[in-house]
Amino acid sequence: MARTTDDARRWVRTGQELLDAAVAGLDEESFSAPSLLPGWTRRHLVAHLAGNAEALGNLATWAATGVETPMYASAEERAAGIERGARMSAAELAGWQARAAAALDQGLHELGEEEWGRDVRTAQGRLLPATEIPWLRAREVLVHAVDLDLGTRFADLPADFLEALVADITARRGEVPSVEGPLPEVAAWLAGRPHALTDAPDLGPWL
Repeated sequence: MARTTDDARRWVRTGQELLDAAVAGLDEESFSAPSLLPGWTRRHLVAHLAGNAEALGNLATWAATGVETPMYASAEERAAGIERGARMSAAELAGWQARAAAALDQGLHELGEEEWGRDVRTAQGRLLPATEIPWLRAREVLVHAVDLDLGTRFADLPADFLEALVADITARRGEVPSVEGPLPEVAAWLAGRPHALTDAPDLGPWL
C-alpha cells in the first residue's frame, strides 16, 4: 500500500514526540555523549535535526509563495549551522529544535491544495512535489530518534513507517541483496545502522 501525505504527517508527529521526550531528559553531559553516527555527539545530531526543520520550512515557504527558496544557502552553511548548534547549551539547543519543528509544522499546516501540488527542490537537487516534504521530515525524526542512542530502536518505530522506509531505501540504493528477517532489522540494515541479521552485507551509511 502506497504511503500518503497524511501517513507521513502522522509519522512526523510520532517522531517529534520521541525526539522531544528524549531531548527533555538530557543534561549537558548526556547531550555531549556520542550518538550512533560516527563523529557526531547528540548535540550535533539535534542541531542537524533543528537545521533540517528550518531547511524543510524553506521548502514549505517555496510551496506557499511559488518563490524559489532553497533548503540551504550552501553545503558549507549547513555544516556551519550544525557546528554552531553543537556549541549551544542544552537549553538553547533544545529550544532551537522545538521552535524549528513547530514552525515547520505550522508552515505545512497552512499550505492549501494548490500549494501542496507545487514542485520544490531538495538539497540534493531532486525536484519533488511539496507533498513529499512530510516524508522527508518523517525519515529524519524517526531514524535519528534511534541514532540518539537513548533506548529507541527500529522495533519501536511504526510498522507502516518501516515498510515505507524499506521501499524508499531499496528504490534509492538500487539493486540490493534479498535478505530475510524481521522488518525492523531489515530496515536497520538497509539504513546502514546496527542490526541483528546474519550474513547481510554491509551497505554503508544512508541518511
